[in-house]
Amino acid sequence: MCDSCSCGTNTGQDAGTIDLQTTPIETVYSVEGMTCGHCASSVTGELSKLDGVVSVDVEVSSGSVTVRSTSPLDRETVRGAVDEAGYQLVGA
Repeated sequence: MCDSCSCGTNTGQDAGTIDLQTTPIETVYSVEGMTCGHCASSVTGELSKLDGVVSVDVEVSSGSVTVRSTSPLDRETVRGAVDEAGYQLVGA
């Protein structure tokens, strides 16, 4: 039965066994100006500071930055972090 609102709906499982873990959201960004591992480390460091970021993977050769987060990230917040690292987020 639903314990949260007392509506009487049969949930088919005990409230204590519900798995609230969610799959991270994966977003791929394009970043200009990275040329080496230090560049990747700078971008990773700044993006990792953002709330909800679980992991950051950078591919320097393509400028691809994959960010996994617990919730969608605001693009302007991501842009600010990339700018802080000294690089430019490509696109609107």
